[in-house]
Amino acid sequence: MNEKLVRVGTTYIPVTNVELSAEWYVNKLGAELSYKDEDKAIVNLANQSIFLVKSKADQNANFIDVHGEERFSMTFEVNGLNALETIHGDFTKSGMRVGEIENRGHSGRNFVFYDVDGNKFDVWSELSPVFREKYLSSHNS
Repeated sequence: MNEKLVRVGTTYIPVTNVELSAEWYVNKLGAELSYKDEDKAIVNLANQSIFLVKSKADQNANFIDVHGEERFSMTFEVNGLNALETIHGDFTKSGMRVGEIENRGHSGRNFVFYDVDGNKFDVWSELSPVFREKYLSSHNS
């Protein structure tokens, strides 16, 4: 097998109200709305498409790990600790549900935040080296 998976292109997130969620992702996270109907909205965020799919009220993308802790299914990356602290402050000021900045024992720092349906997301202060090399260095030349 010479071919391999190249990137994650689309993520699906369960939401109870497509209109409200699409507005939240655009206004709070700076996503770009590219499509919306009564069952789904497609927003572009962090170099991928995110489908906000109308789901039952008790659904979200979180899961419980073996230790009984609620876990997120997605981590967003930002370019450094200053960016992480700025975004954390912006999210907090905008009234979003946001956790504290944490040291989890690996490089960088993290914090979690939640959307209007309780979907839990992580933010990490370290960009992957491949992304940095491919996308940031080419924009700085």
